Amino acid sequence: MTKILLEEMEFYAYHGHFKEEQLIGNRFIVNLEVETDTSKAEETDNLQDTVNYQEVYQVVKESMSAKSHLLEHLSRRILNALFRHFPAIRHIRIRVSKMNPPMGGQMKSVSLEMEQAAG
Repeated sequence: MTKILLEEMEFYAYHGHFKEEQLIGNRFIVNLEVETDTSKAEETDNLQDTVNYQEVYQVVKESMSAKSHLLEHLSRRILNALFRHFPAIRHIRIRVSKMNPPMGGQMKSVSLEMEQAAG
């Protein structure tokens, strides 16, 4: 198995429990670790024989554009979309971070990490 890492993908999105968060928006950072078998691509040097990380990014970007109240819901939506679009993926770990969350004090971010195996 090989891990494909998409690190620190940055999005401006409108996720959050509070109405203001869904109106004003915030910065989010997404880190993704995808496990898949790349042995065929290692031999063929053909993009069709692996998980195309540009397409993975597009799936994450599309998922980020739909509003969610909770990071839990958002993370699950991304996982489900990735497994649906890429049957070759065997395991995913995702971390979604909301930058400068409205906590009533200074904080860099709050993050949620989730992982799931295929099947």
